[in-house]
Amino acid sequence: MRTIICLTAALSLAACNKEAPPAADNAAAEVTETAAPTAPAALTSINETSWEFTDAKSGKPMQESIDATGKYIVVSGTEHIDHGTAIMKAGKACFTSAMDKEGEVCWTDPMLAEGASGETTSDKGEKLPIKRVAYVPLTM
Repeated sequence: MRTIICLTAALSLAACNKEAPPAADNAAAEVTETAAPTAPAALTSINETSWEFTDAKSGKPMQESIDATGKYIVVSGTEHIDHGTAIMKAGKACFTSAMDKEGEVCWTDPMLAEGASGETTSDKGEKLPIKRVAYVPLTM
């Protein structure tokens, strides 16, 4: 009799220690994933991106596009404003204009998804509101 009671107790304990069914685990994971939106990842390359901003000095709306080779062009409507090279360095977008002697100017990566707006800050402390838009190749 003692053997039967011990065996029944052991089986009862084993039944209590079962894990929740996989469907419940998946449902909980899905709720967690939808409850916390993920932030856009940092850019590893600025190539094939386009951006819109307003020039702080002139107040003109600008569009900037960086092609697959890292060459950028900035226009305001049909007016050519600037061009040069762009590269991501240490988490910043760095631009070197072919039209002035200012040298490399770097801006923080705002980590924006296409269609989102945010702010970037230069190494000199200048702040610039920007919007990432669908890539549009520009020509000189």
